[in-house]
Amino acid sequence: MKSALGLVQASELIKSKQLMVDEYLEQCVERADQIEPVLKAFTVRAPLPNLQKQSGSGPLMGIPIAVKDIIATKDFVTSYGSPIYSSFTPAEDAAIVRKIRKLGGIIFGKTVTTEFAWRHAGVTTNPWNSAHTPGGSSSGSAAAVASGIVPLALGSQTAGSIIRPATYCGIVGFKASFGAVPRAGVHPVANSLDHIGFFTRSVIDAVYAFNLLKNTSTDEDDSIVIPELILSPLSTVLGKQKPHFAVLKTPFDDLLSAEQIDAMEKAIHLLKASGASAEELTLPQTYWDGIEALAVLMACEAAVVHEKHLEKFPDLLGADIKELVEKGNACSVSGYIKAKQLQMQLRRSIGEYFQRFDAILANPATGEAPKGLDLTGNPIFCSLWTFIGTPAIALPVNRSCNGLPLGIQLIGNYKEDEKLVNMAAFAEECFSAYDRAKLKVKI
Repeated sequence: MKSALGLVQASELIKSKQLMVDEYLEQCVERADQIEPVLKAFTVRAPLPNLQKQSGSGPLMGIPIAVKDIIATKDFVTSYGSPIYSSFTPAEDAAIVRKIRKLGGIIFGKTVTTEFAWRHAGVTTNPWNSAHTPGGSSSGSAAAVASGIVPLALGSQTAGSIIRPATYCGIVGFKASFGAVPRAGVHPVANSLDHIGFFTRSVIDAVYAFNLLKNTSTDEDDSIVIPELILSPLSTVLGKQKPHFAVLKTPFDDLLSAEQIDAMEKAIHLLKASGASAEELTLPQTYWDGIEALAVLMACEAAVVHEKHLEKFPDLLGADIKELVEKGNACSVSGYIKAKQLQMQLRRSIGEYFQRFDAILANPATGEAPKGLDLTGNPIFCSLWTFIGTPAIALPVNRSCNGLPLGIQLIGNYKEDEKLVNMAAFAEECFSAYDRAKLKVKI
């Protein structure tokens, strides 16, 4: 099935004319038509003739890309997951969408998000078992890649909304350092926390997407420019040293399922079998205070974002958003300032640990995707890294007894994204020793 090609593979085949764009797009549409009645990943999709007309030239030529529905698109309704904007079409594309089009990419459609990328779940199901959530808030984007519709989808993370859905759906999710990817034209949840990231089927695909779509200037608030990421042999990255991973222990480990614990142990075993070393790491309580501080920043900033919605459309605003705004309005100025100070303090101090370790190995979620579609899962194991703004990447490892994916996340130092993706590529290769041939989505 050509629609299940990886991003780099599809790009190379199109460039060499071994794969015709029209044929590839037709296969992707056929795949979507086949499974969308159950998957429900998209709020809207472009008809095949429109997709074929979109294709331009460039490194993303002919590549269909799914875009989370909090990211503005001038030719698709952008509803932000809210009935308030059910018929809203922006006047212009978000900055990252403009980049995609300029590079020859094709906007395949908009993907389901939770309401304003917060808690109220959408209709998307998990590709592995439709009775389970795909995670959120980037629900549709993760499901669209995992099910073989598109090779790349855009998501966002304000707590755990890239890493967790990627894990639940058994794919790669990459959140670069805070500010490294354009956010202009993306509806904010909390400006101090929002990251734009990528869902792909491999680390090399995530690196390819990042290199093409990253910030190249610091025009946006809080933006940074990270040089192009290069995947190299580990001997080039580390010299004669072996990869050394920190295995993170957290105050929340009692929430982990037995199968998630087994998945982590499996990952450690495979890493060690390939020559790496691993050592337990326990962080001071100050770091875990960051999760409470994240909640303060999110609530305070969301209260400002949604002030007009609460005033004009109170009946159309969900209970979860109302509760978040209420918490934000109750925050003190001093509480907000302290949370921002802690964020900057931890962003600086976390670097000390990366003098000892090449990457931090951590659980991405409590276990398999929860049953039911009302909740999208607990982001507690992702939140600290979003708060600090360090890069993180999710990798699949194995499956639960219910056939649902289980995985790990790797975390790198702030602005040291290149080292992280090289550690991730090493880990991905290690995990490939584990037989994933049977990992086929059920719809």
